[in-house]
Order: sequence, then C-alpha cells, then structure tokens
Amino acid sequence: MDLEKRPPLDERAPEPEQRLTAPQPQADGCLAVAIRIPVRIVVLVLVVPVRLVWDALAVCGRFLYFRALRPVGRAFAWVGRTLIMTPLMWLLKAVFVWPWVALWRYVAVPVGKGLAWLGRVLIVIPATWLYASALTPLGHGIAWLAQGTTFAAMWLLKAVFVWPWVGLWRYVAVPVGKGLAWLGRMLIVIPAGWLYASALTPLGHGIAWLCRAVGHGTVWLGRTLVVIPAVWLYASVLTPVGHAIAWLAKGIGAGISWTVRGIGSGAMWLLRGIGTVLATLGRWIFVVPAVALWRWVLAPVGRAIAVVAHEIGAALGHAWRIAGYVSLAVGRFLGRLLRWLFVDPVRWVYRAVLTPVGHAVRDGIWRPAARAVKDAGRATRQALAAARQSVRDARADVRRMLFGAPKERVPVAAAPREPAPVPVARREPDTAGTRTLGSSTTALTKD
Repeated sequence: MDLEKRPPLDERAPEPEQRLTAPQPQADGCLAVAIRIPVRIVVLVLVVPVRLVWDALAVCGRFLYFRALRPVGRAFAWVGRTLIMTPLMWLLKAVFVWPWVALWRYVAVPVGKGLAWLGRVLIVIPATWLYASALTPLGHGIAWLAQGTTFAAMWLLKAVFVWPWVGLWRYVAVPVGKGLAWLGRMLIVIPAGWLYASALTPLGHGIAWLCRAVGHGTVWLGRTLVVIPAVWLYASVLTPVGHAIAWLAKGIGAGISWTVRGIGSGAMWLLRGIGTVLATLGRWIFVVPAVALWRWVLAPVGRAIAVVAHEIGAALGHAWRIAGYVSLAVGRFLGRLLRWLFVDPVRWVYRAVLTPVGHAVRDGIWRPAARAVKDAGRATRQALAAARQSVRDARADVRRMLFGAPKERVPVAAAPREPAPVPVARREPDTAGTRTLGSSTTALTKD
C-alpha cells in the first residue's frame, strides 16, 4: 500500500529545461524521515475504527432521516395542518372575519346605500333645485344690482374727489408753478451763478494757492530742523554704539556657550561611558544567555515539535483517506452480503413464485369474476332501462286516453314549401295509434 500522497499534475517533476531554473525543494530532515512511517502506522490503526464508526453512524443517520424522521415530520406537519391549523383558521375567521364581513355586507352596505339614497332625496336634489331655480337667478340679480351700484358709486366718487383735484392741478397749480419757477430762475439762479463764477471762484483759487505755499514752507522747515538731524544722529552715534553693544554681547555669549559646551561634553562622555558599561553588563547577563537559550534549546525543540505536529497532521489526513477507502470496501462487502442473504432470495421468490401465482390468480379468478360482475351489472342496467321504458309507455298511454293527443305546433318562422318540424315530447316518447272505443285492432273489423 502506498502511504505517500502523490503530488497533483501541476506539482509533478518539471521539464529538463525547467529544472535548471526552478528552485530545488528543501529536503525533509532525518527526524521527519525517522518518525513518518511509525506515526502513520499508529495513526492508521487508531483512525480506521473511528472512520468505520463514523461512516456507520452517517449511514444510520441518513437512513433514519430519510426513512423515519422526514415521514414522521411530514405526518406531524399534515396532522398539525389538518387538525390544528385548519380548524384554528376557521375558528379565527368565524370569530374575527366573517362577523365583520357579514356586518359590512348585510348591515353597513345596505344602511350606507339607504343613507346615501335618503341624503340624495332629502338634501342633494332639493339643494340642486334650490341652487338652479332660486339662488342662481337671485345671485345674477344681486350681481347686476351690485355692478350698477358700483358704477354709480365710482362715478360719484370721481365727480366729488378726483375731477375737482385734476382741474385744480391742471388749470391752477401747473401755471402757478411754472410762473414761480421762472421767477426763481430770474431772481436766484442767474445771480447765484454770476456770483460763483465772478467772485467765489477767484477767491477760492487764491486761498488754495496760499495753503499750498504754507504747506511747502512747513515741509521744508520740518525736513531741515527734524529729519536731517535725526538721520545724522542715527548714522553717526546710535549705530556705532549698537554695534559695540552687539559685539560685546556676542563675545559674552560665545564664552558662556564654550563653557557650557565643555561641561556638557564632559557630562556626555561620562554618561556614555556609564551607558557602555551598563549595556555590556546587560548584554552579557541577559541577552547572550537568552539568545543561547533560544538558539540552542527553544528553536530546536520548536522545530522538532513542528515537525512532529506536521507529520501527525499529514498522517491523520492519509489515515482518514485510507480509512475512507477501507470503510467503503467494508460497506460494499456488507451490502453485497446483505444482498446475497436477503435481497436476492426475496427477489427470486417474488419473480419465480409470487408473480406466477399472482398471474394465475388474476387470469383464473379475478378477471372471470370481474367479467361476470360487469355482465351482471350490464344486464341489471338493461332490465332497469326496459322497466323504466315500459313505465313511461304506460304513463303516456294513460295520459293520451284521458287528455287526448297533444296538438302539433307549427313554427311561425318556417319557410313556405318546407315541411314543418314535428314537435317531440320532452319526457314521454310518442307511440303509435292508441286503442279507443271506435277503433279496432283486429284484421276482420279493421276499416
């Protein structure tokens, strides 16, 4: 038995030209090779019974589900639907739906129709007649009267409030305004324009020239007395003094910076030495033992555990698949055995014994009995039909002896020169001539 899983087609050995470029797979270690076969044998021995039990339980569960639980569930569902849900729905409809439907159909709708008819007869038709015969003519008359009154009132208001003011504005205010405008122009505007052009404009020009001269003189005096001395003082006195103060402050700052830098360098050298010593001590006390523990103990143990776990997982996969094949073979053997012991004998008995016996019983007993029953039923139906026909004939004879033959009805729509159809009785069939007191049925006395 091949316990190794064959690689799929895409993982088979590559072509010769691909072997040069494809990376070589990493070979398994000696530990994996040493424990692979024992682990797989042990796991196979442990997994095969579990897989057999699992497959047996799966088959039993599937058979129980399809042959017992599903039919029972469907039966319970049908019983619940037939005995519980249908009566419950009928009861709910009888309690909550049908009373309201009956109330709506046989009470509310007739009452609503009656109220609608009553409202139409008592309110809508009188209101329509009142609107068409009384309110509309009355409204037209009121509208005509209101229109005439409005026209008269508007004419009166115009005559009292509009036309007098229009006449006053057109014939009094406008001429007086035009005269006052001409008078104001001649007495005020023209003299004011002459005064502005001949007196105020030269005076304003002179005042403006005087203000410009005063401003130029003030600017020259301020520049000579203030700006030039201030610029000389800044360039000749304040700038050298500021430069000297800045040079002095820079020298003092450089000295302080050199001093602080020297002290800081010494402190940093001291702290660096202490840090180096502490780092070396910490490395040799903590890091080197931890690295050695990890490299020489934990990593090999972890790799061994990983290899063992990987091999156990692969062995479980292989064992589960092999157990599946074994379980399939055992199941087929048991099925074939059950078939040989039970199914084939029952099938042979059914085909060789029960089927011929059943055919003989069917052909020799059931079919003749069924044919005899059908013939007896057919004869009974014919006898009953003959008796029914005799009763109908006797009843027709009695009706004709008591009331005579029915009159023949000629249809009105029959065309001329076309024989009229003879009416046929709906229930009683018509017979030949009946016997009366003035007729004879013998050959000697017949006319």
